Amino acid sequence: MAVHLDGGFGAALAAGAVVLDGGLSNRLADQGCDLADGLWSARLLLDDPGQLVAAHRAYFEAGARVATAASYQASRQGFAARGVGAAKADRLLVLSVELARQAAEEVSAASGDGLARWVAASVGPYGAVLADGSEYRGHYGLSAAELAEFHRPRLAALAAAGPDVLAVETVPDLLEASVLADCVRELGLPAWFSFGAAGGRTRGGEPLAEAFALVAEVPEVVAVGVNCCAPEEVAAAVGLAVEVTGRPAVAYPNSGEGWDAGARDWAGAGSFDPGAVGGWVAAGARLVGGCCRVGPAEVAELARLVEGKEE
Repeated sequence: MAVHLDGGFGAALAAGAVVLDGGLSNRLADQGCDLADGLWSARLLLDDPGQLVAAHRAYFEAGARVATAASYQASRQGFAARGVGAAKADRLLVLSVELARQAAEEVSAASGDGLARWVAASVGPYGAVLADGSEYRGHYGLSAAELAEFHRPRLAALAAAGPDVLAVETVPDLLEASVLADCVRELGLPAWFSFGAAGGRTRGGEPLAEAFALVAEVPEVVAVGVNCCAPEEVAAAVGLAVEVTGRPAVAYPNSGEGWDAGARDWAGAGSFDPGAVGGWVAAGARLVGGCCRVGPAEVAELARLVEGKEE
C-alpha cells in the first residue's frame, strides 16, 4: 500500500531538513515536574496534561517544526499498574497527540508566522514500559506474537488520533523492528523508524545495516535512522541509512551522557554539538533534533543552523 504523505510534511522533507524537538522528560523536569514514576512523562497525561502542552510549546517556540507526543512510555500495561483500564488508556494515548496538536496551534496563532508545525506520535519499544533501561538492551525474551500483542493496540489508538507521522523510536533489536514494521504496514500512516545505536550496531548488537534494510521494505516508512544514541554515532549512521535504504535519514541523539537505570538518572559529560548538524544534513538527514537531555536552547541553535538564520 502506498503512503500518501500530508502534502506539507512530504514537501518539507523533499525540500530540506526539518527540525524536530528535544527531550520531553528533561524539559518537564525543568518545568518542575516530578518524573520519578514508572510511567515517566506519560504520568502527566493523567495528572497534569497542561505541563505537556507547555513543554511542546517551548520546543515550537525554540524553532522545532515537529512535536513528539508524550506516548513513548504509554501503554495499556503501564497504565494498568495505576488502575487505569484499557479503554481509558487508549483515550490517554489519543490525548497525547491532541496535546501536542494544541501546542502547535497555540504557537502558530501567537506567532502568525504561517509556518507548518506537525505532530509525531511516539511509539516507544516494549522495554520502555518496563522502566528499567531494557530499551537499551532489547532481546526481552518475548516472542514476536507477544510483542505484537503489546504494540498493535497502542499503535491503533495513536493512529486514530490523527498524527502527521508515527515516530517509531529507540528500537533496540531486529525482532522488535520486524514486529513494529508489520504493525505499521496495517495502518497506512507515514512513519519514521529510528534505532538506538552503540558502536555502529543496534542496542541488541546486530548490524545497523540489517536493521535499516528490514524497515525500509515497508512503504509507510519515510525516514530511517537513529535516536537516543551518543552524538558521535550519528554521522556514520546517517550515511549508512541513506546508502542502505535510499530514503531520508532521521537523527536525534541524546546529550552524550549515559543512562544509569539503577539510579534512574543521567551521568557523565555531554557531547551534543548543534554545529554537527550541517554534516548530518549533508549526509542525507532530513529530520534532525535531539533526544534525552537536549533542550530548547540546543533546538534553537539547530533551527538557526538548519534554516541559515543570522544571529
